[in-house]
Amino acid sequence: MKKPFDVIADFLWNPRWVTSTPMVQRLVWFLRYPFALLRDALKGELNLRAMSLVYTTILSLVPLIALSFSLLKAFEFHYEIGPVLANVLAPLGPKAAELSARIIAFVDNVQGAALGSVGLAVLVFTVVSMVQKVEESFNFVWQVTKSRSLVRRFSEFMSLIIVAPVLMLVVLGILGTLSVDAVTSRLLQYEWIAEGTVWLSQWIPFVLICTAFTFLYGFIPNTKVSLKAAVIGGVCGGVLWTLAGKIFQAVVASSTQYTAIYSTFAIVILALIWLYLGWLILLIGAKVSFYAQNPQYLRHGRQRLQIGTAKRERLAIALMIRVARNFQTATTGAGINEIAAQLHVTGNLLAPIAQRLETAGLLTKTEEGKLIPARALSNIKLMEVISSVRYSERHDHHISSTGHPGPTDEAVNTIMESINQSIKGVLGEKTLHDLMQEE
Repeated sequence: MKKPFDVIADFLWNPRWVTSTPMVQRLVWFLRYPFALLRDALKGELNLRAMSLVYTTILSLVPLIALSFSLLKAFEFHYEIGPVLANVLAPLGPKAAELSARIIAFVDNVQGAALGSVGLAVLVFTVVSMVQKVEESFNFVWQVTKSRSLVRRFSEFMSLIIVAPVLMLVVLGILGTLSVDAVTSRLLQYEWIAEGTVWLSQWIPFVLICTAFTFLYGFIPNTKVSLKAAVIGGVCGGVLWTLAGKIFQAVVASSTQYTAIYSTFAIVILALIWLYLGWLILLIGAKVSFYAQNPQYLRHGRQRLQIGTAKRERLAIALMIRVARNFQTATTGAGINEIAAQLHVTGNLLAPIAQRLETAGLLTKTEEGKLIPARALSNIKLMEVISSVRYSERHDHHISSTGHPGPTDEAVNTIMESINQSIKGVLGEKTLHDLMQEE
C-alpha cells in the first residue's frame, strides 16, 4: 500500500497534466512546492538543524554583537545596534525592549583592552564557528557535501562579519540623511508625497529582511546560487518571517499564563522559541531557493533513488562527457547539482556515481567543489568508466542466506564472462578523448 505522500506525488506528477490547459499546468506546478516543503518539514531534518542553530546562537550571540558593536563604535554609530536588535526581538512583546537593553549593556562591557589577545581570538573563533554552523545547515539544504576550506571559511566569513555592520551603517545613514534633508522636507509638504512616504516606511523593514535573506541564500551555501533562486527564497523567507512575527507577537500579548508558570524565566523561554522559529523560517526559505534552482528535486527530495546497472553506466558516461566538455573549453567546471540539472536528474542520484568515478581515479574535485578529470582525457578509457560503476557491488559484501557468497555456478560465470568480453570488444581501447573527437 502506497504512503499518502507517494499518492499525492503520483497525482501532482501525473503525465496527463502535460496536455492540460496552461492555467492548470501553472496551478499543478505551484502546488508541487508546498508539497515538497511539507514533506521535508515532516521528516524532521530541518527541525533538528533549527534546534542545533538555537544552541549555537546562544553561545555566539554576545560575541557576534560584541564584534559588530566594536566595529560600529569606530564610526560612532554603535548605539544604532540597539533599535535593530529590538526590532528583531519585537515578537516577544513588551519584554523585548528590556531584553534588548540587557544584551546591549552586557555587550558594552566586553572591551577589547580587557579581553586581551587570547580573549579576542576566542571571540573571533566563536563568531566564525557560528557562521560555519550556518553554512553546514545551508549546505545540507543544498545537498552540498563539501564545505569551504579553513582559509576560505575564515577570509569570507570574517569579510561578511566586517562588511555587514558597515553596510547597516551606510543604509541607516542614508535613511537618516534623507529624513532631515531640506529637499526632502520641502517635498513632504505635498500631501500625496507624505502619504506615499508613510506607506513606503511601513514596507522598508520587510524589504530589508528580504534583502538580507536573499544575500544569505546567495552567499553562504558552498555552491553557485542563481540570483533568481536567491531572490525567490529571500521573498518567501521574508513573508514567512513577517507573518510568523505578527502571529507570535499576538499570541504572546493575548496569553498571560506563560508569565504565571515561568515567572522571570518567561522571557528566556519565549526568546528560545522565537530563535527556533526564526532559524526554521530561514532554512525553509533556503529550501525554497534550492527547489527554485533545482526543480527536478521536488518529487523525491533527498530520497536516494535506486537505479539499475544500465542506467548507472549511462549516467557515468554522460557525466564524464560533461566534465570533459568543460575541461576542453577551459571553463571553471561545474558541480554535481549543475551537471545533474543538465542531465535532468537529481544530484543525489548522480553523487554516488561521481563518488565511484573519483574512487577509480577518473574524476577529482577542486577546492570549490567543481568536477574535473583526474588525468588526461587520452588516459581515461571508456571501459574504465563502465567498470567503475558496473562492478562496484564487489565492495558491498552481499552474501546469501546460507552465509556464502553469491552463485558460483560455472554456467553463470561463463555467461557473465561472455558479456564482459563483448563489452570490451565493442569499446576496445577507446578513450574519452576519442569520444570527444567523434563529437
